[in-house]
Amino acid sequence: MTPSELQQRLSLTDAQRLALETYAELLQKWQARINLVAPATLPDLWSRHFLDSAQLLSHMKDLPGPVLDFGSGAGFPGLVLSILGRDDVTMVESDRRKVAFLQEVARMTGVKPTLEACRIESLRPIRAGIITARALAPVHKLLRYAAPYADEKTVFLFLKGEQADAELTTAQNTWKMAVTKAPSISDSRGVVLRLEEVSRA
Repeated sequence: MTPSELQQRLSLTDAQRLALETYAELLQKWQARINLVAPATLPDLWSRHFLDSAQLLSHMKDLPGPVLDFGSGAGFPGLVLSILGRDDVTMVESDRRKVAFLQEVARMTGVKPTLEACRIESLRPIRAGIITARALAPVHKLLRYAAPYADEKTVFLFLKGEQADAELTTAQNTWKMAVTKAPSISDSRGVVLRLEEVSRA
């Protein structure tokens, strides 16, 4: 996938496409110094990372924020969501080198997400409307991390792969939730999990 193909697929503005191109250039530059993404995924950066992250926008349409993105890493999905128009994103990342990268991309693209350089367990009190995560931890652990920052109205959007059903089965031993699964538009093996009305079982 090319930047132009992504722009057409998602009806992006020219400014949004250019910001993502700047992001991609910085990622490839910094990747030589710190491991931001799996090296094998770099040739398919636009589909594997940008499209995968951007698809969450359609799932959070009309949902109130703020958006709390756990384990943002190289900025997927939190920084992509910020570039594409969510102005209420808080990204949580404990790796200081990755935080420096996120700060540089935000500066160069002109977006202003909130960056929290800490472990999730050390995060200041925040009440999130939406909690996102990608390639961070199994669902039951994500819900445990999220508990201090969520209430009955919080919507969870997790990008998951082939183990999604097994993770849900484990999570439902300790959590009650309404589950919606949508196929990923970037990976035929992936799903977007939307969890609502989450509470301890």
